[in-house]
Amino acid sequence: MKVLKYILFFFTLSLATIPTYAQQDDQLPQKEFTYGINFNTNGGLIGGGVIKSSRYLQNNWFKFWALEVVEVKHPKENRSYSASTGNSFIYGKANYLFVLRPEIGREYVFFRKAPEAGVQVNGFFSAGPSIGLLAPYYIVYDYTDYSRGPNAVADYRVEAYNPAIHTDFENRIRGSAAFFTGLGESKIRPGLHVRGGVNFEYGRYREDVTGVEVGFVLETFAKEMVIIPQADNSQFFPSFYLTLYYGRRK
Repeated sequence: MKVLKYILFFFTLSLATIPTYAQQDDQLPQKEFTYGINFNTNGGLIGGGVIKSSRYLQNNWFKFWALEVVEVKHPKENRSYSASTGNSFIYGKANYLFVLRPEIGREYVFFRKAPEAGVQVNGFFSAGPSIGLLAPYYIVYDYTDYSRGPNAVADYRVEAYNPAIHTDFENRIRGSAAFFTGLGESKIRPGLHVRGGVNFEYGRYREDVTGVEVGFVLETFAKEMVIIPQADNSQFFPSFYLTLYYGRRK
């Protein structure tokens, strides 16, 4: 994903030009709370969001819990446009896949920054359950009987997309339904995930936490997650990600 590559390049370049600092503070913060926006190789422009709470243990080690919510997309999703309205829809898509990832982990401070300058580098690993939500993908389909000419009554229906029924995608599909349509009909699919990576903190002041996290997620579910029935689907979803985060510490 080009956006992910550009952001990663920018922060890598920034890291190379910022001097590191020796340990000048005897005390690491006891608590941190951060939140951020996620970009990943299985998502769209913005993959999702995350919150994280950390507590200091000893010898540069922290323990933390986090909750991430992302949308996982099929690699063969292609956006099409209605000839009648210009609204977009995903041809062949049957389900959205949303994933909640609660997790616990450990984080180690490799390089500490000065109180009001420099960069801090942490490494971490974590694991937890994955709660997959397969929500049906709804579209607006035009059932109007145009053979009646001027007497035709508009008949637009919001329905779960079924390519076997909604065959006239060029003229009859008027676009996707509202984003959360069908969320109440979601099927829960349990799974597991593990995560590892590094984060680079650029917070200017001791109490502020600002930075970027890069890493990988290995995730698997108990069943195959059918997003596009006509394409190959999987129960295993590896991905690389980047998260921009902000928060506070004390």
